[in-house]
Amino acid sequence: MSRRYHLTLDDEQRAQLERWVKNPPKPYLRDRARAILAVAGGEEGQELAQKLRTRVHRTTVGEWVKRYQQEGINGLKIRSGRGRKPLFSPSDAGESGGAG
Repeated sequence: MSRRYHLTLDDEQRAQLERWVKNPPKPYLRDRARAILAVAGGEEGQELAQKLRTRVHRTTVGEWVKRYQQEGINGLKIRSGRGRKPLFSPSDAGESGGAG
């Protein structure tokens, strides 16, 4: 059973998302903006997840919607601290005291 998300956008929000669909600051934001616009248009998360350029799980669309509702347009951006952490950083070289 798919869950239907409810989202209402004002003209300014819709215009910003449409700009990101055409010319996003980062490529991944195009799909996220497209997803928010589609949800606001009444589309279901599962159908939408399969239609995006990059296929995502339907729960991912739901997370985007929740973050958009809480944080606005900035909620669609990747948060700092995400992803794999570097194993070695040049700034760490002087702190180890030398390896044997």
